[in-house]
Amino acid sequence: MRLGVKQMTNEQLANLIFPEINETLEDLEKRYPPRQLMPGSEVTRFAPSPTGFLHTGSLFTLMICHKVARQTNGVFYIRLEDTDTKREIAGSGLQLLNELKEFGIIPNEGYLGDHEEGVYGPYAQSNRADIYKVAIKHLLSQGKAYPCFCTLEELAEVRKMQEANKILPGYYGKFAKCRFLSLEEKERRIRNGDPFVIRFLSDGNHNDKIKALDLIHGEISIAENDQDIVIYKSDGLPTYHFAHVVDDHFMRTTSVIRGEEWISSMPIHLQLFEALEWEAPKYAHVPVIMKIDENGNKRKLSKRKDPEAACAFFLKDGYPDEALTMYLMTIANSNFEEWIFANNFQNIEQFPFSFAKVSTEGALFDLVKLQFFAREILARKTKEEMLEISKRYADAYNPELKDLIDRDHEYFMNIIDIERDNVNPRKDFSHLGELVTAINFFYHDHYQREFTVETFNPKFKKETINEILRDCKKLDLNQEQSQWFNEVKQIAQKHHFAESNKIYKTAPDQYLGHVGDVAEFLRIALTGRKNAPSLYHVMKVLGSEESSLRLDYVISLLV
Repeated sequence: MRLGVKQMTNEQLANLIFPEINETLEDLEKRYPPRQLMPGSEVTRFAPSPTGFLHTGSLFTLMICHKVARQTNGVFYIRLEDTDTKREIAGSGLQLLNELKEFGIIPNEGYLGDHEEGVYGPYAQSNRADIYKVAIKHLLSQGKAYPCFCTLEELAEVRKMQEANKILPGYYGKFAKCRFLSLEEKERRIRNGDPFVIRFLSDGNHNDKIKALDLIHGEISIAENDQDIVIYKSDGLPTYHFAHVVDDHFMRTTSVIRGEEWISSMPIHLQLFEALEWEAPKYAHVPVIMKIDENGNKRKLSKRKDPEAACAFFLKDGYPDEALTMYLMTIANSNFEEWIFANNFQNIEQFPFSFAKVSTEGALFDLVKLQFFAREILARKTKEEMLEISKRYADAYNPELKDLIDRDHEYFMNIIDIERDNVNPRKDFSHLGELVTAINFFYHDHYQREFTVETFNPKFKKETINEILRDCKKLDLNQEQSQWFNEVKQIAQKHHFAESNKIYKTAPDQYLGHVGDVAEFLRIALTGRKNAPSLYHVMKVLGSEESSLRLDYVISLLV
C-alpha cells in the first residue's frame, strides 16, 4: 500500500457493488418476524420452477408438505423459484397451480398465479431481488463473499486441467483465483466495468465430513462443501442455492421437504445458513419415484420418456384426484394402505402421517395399483357425484363423452347407477377416459354403428338365435329380476338349452347349450358385446321400446 492511500475495506467494496441498498439484515428481520403459531406447528413450502408441467414426483413431495402443515395446524405456502430465466416456460407457473387445485391442494398463502396472498412475500423470487442483495451485501461486508471476474473460457480451462490430473473439479481453494485478488484490484476492475458474479467464500474441506440430521434418513455423514459457489449472477439475480436459503429464513420455513436428490446439496445450504448466522430449518429428503425400464433396470420417472411422469396424464385420462393422492400416500407411509381400507377409502386428511414410516428406498410406480384405488373410489360415488365429475372432466378433456352426457343427464345417471347400490358395486372402469367405451352402447347411434352379427358364437345357428330373440321380445321388465330371469330360463328350455350350466355339463349331448348361452345371445343383441352389466338392468335403462327396437334390428340381420 502506498503511503497516504486509504486501504479499501470489505464494507466499502460492498457499498461499491450495491450502493442502492441501505437496508440491513436487521431491517429484514423486523419486516418478516417469526410467525405466531402454536408449538409444534410446521411451516412447509412447495417451491416449483416455471419450467414445465407438474411432475408426479413433485406432487408426491408437495402432498407430504401439505399434509405435514395441515396435520400440525401450521402453514403451507407456495414460492415460485423463477430466477433461472433461461429455462422459464411462459405460463407454466399458472398451469402448475391449476393442476394443484385439481388434486385438492390449496396453499394457505404464497404465489397463486395471478396474485399473491400473505405477508411474507413477494413469493416469486424474481420480485425479491432487493432482499437477496441485502443478504449478499452483508456477506461481502463480512468478507464471506467476493466478486469473481473469471470468464467462462477461464473456468473451462481450469476444469480441463483438473480432470486431466484427476483432481476434484470446481472453483475452490487454490483454484479459486479471484478469492486471492486484493480489495484494491477488485475495486479497480469493478470501476473499470469488468463483468463479474459474486461467489460465497467457503472455508470447508471436501476431505472432511459433516453430520446432519434428516427427518427420514436419520443422521447423515457427508463431505463438507469447499466450493466457492456463485450466489449472485451477472443478470442481477441470485442462484437457487442462495435464494432458497434467504427465502426459507425470511418466510420462516420450519421443515424443508424435498427429493432425496438434494441430499448432496445439504452441506452448501447448511454452510450458507451458518455464514448468515441463521438457524437452519429441519430437512426431510423423500424417496425418488422409480420405474422399471425396457431393460429391466430401475430408473427415475422421466419427463421425456414416461407419460405418467406428468400429473396432466392422469387429469387427461380422468383418474379421480383422490386416487393418485391415495396411491402416493401408500408410497409415503407404509401403514397407509391398511388404514385406508379400515376407513372405507374415506377421510384421507385424518390419516396420521409420520416421517418415521417413510421408506428410504425409491418406490416403483405401479399403475395397476393406482387403477385399483381409482376403481374403488369411483365405485363409491353416487350417480349424482359421477355426473358432476364426469361432466367436469368431459368439458375439459373429452368431447365425445361430453356429447353423450349432454344428450340427457338423467339417462347418463341411470346408466352409471347400474349395480352401484350393491354390497360389491361394479368396478368396470378406473378412469373417466374409459367411460365412452364402457357406456356408448346405451346410445342408439353408437350401438348401431358398432354392432356386428359376427360377435355371436358361430357354433350356434343363426336360425336358433333368431327364434330365441323373438321370444325374448316378450320378456316382462315390470317384475323383479329373479322372476325376469325365470322367464329367460323358460325360453332357454323351450329351445333345448339347459336351465343351468351345471345341468348342461351332466348331459351335454342332450342340449344345444345352457341358459348362459341364451343370455349371451340377448346381451350381444342389446349391447353389441359379450361383456356388459346385468342384462336385466341394461334392459331397464334402455326401456322396452329401445330394447324391442334393437331386437328387431338384430333379428332382421339374422334372417
